[in-house]
Amino acid sequence: MADEKPKGNQLNIEISEEVADGIYSNLAIITHSNSEFVLDFVRVMPGVPKAKVRARVLLTPQHAKRLMRALVDNIQKFEQVHGAIRETEMPEIPMNFGGPTAQA
Repeated sequence: MADEKPKGNQLNIEISEEVADGIYSNLAIITHSNSEFVLDFVRVMPGVPKAKVRARVLLTPQHAKRLMRALVDNIQKFEQVHGAIRETEMPEIPMNFGGPTAQA
């Protein structure tokens, strides 16, 4: 029987079919405390006055900063191949959920 342990700095990552399907989100709500960042991913549909959080990811401040850097790097690489990503104006969506002001 072969040894299936990762060697060196390798990490064996598995993903279930359900998670691999992903979720669609067109709104991210980001809040934080002194010890964590909370990213809520929401799908807002036109003409529907209610939207549900589809996924929530909690990160340490250090990991949130690493994620930000990785996103910046990937966006730069994307734009080098596909051209600049055009930003459109965000429609006004009430963001008062009883916590700190969200930033997306």
